[in-house]
Amino acid sequence: MNEFLWKRIERKLAALPEDRVYQVLDYVEFLESRYASQEAAAASPFQKLAEKVEDTLRAGRVPVTAIRSTMDAMSAASRLMGGIAAAGKAVVDEVTAAAGGGPRGAEPPKSAPAAEPKGPPPAGPGPA
Repeated sequence: MNEFLWKRIERKLAALPEDRVYQVLDYVEFLESRYASQEAAAASPFQKLAEKVEDTLRAGRVPVTAIRSTMDAMSAASRLMGGIAAAGKAVVDEVTAAAGGGPRGAEPPKSAPAAEPKGPPPAGPGPA
């Protein structure tokens, strides 16, 4: 789909009340089931959960304002989970780099100089 058509659809949707946008979504899903030539892009697990919750609320005839509030809360949770995941990845990357298995081109970790052995020198042939 070209960019101009996509922007035009976005403008038209933005002008509609939210309950009518859900009708548009229903129609698009119907068209997809009948005429799609390829699979839609896969949703993330959290996106699938959010869509399931939204569909359940709609099926229960929950008011649009309540659905919007619920979906806003789920969106905030999604952003929070994304931030936590990014922070966790950064920690793993740092630990991996510190352990010497860092990304290519990374400097190897600096090791301490070898300590002098303690105790008597090893036994062996003496000077000749």
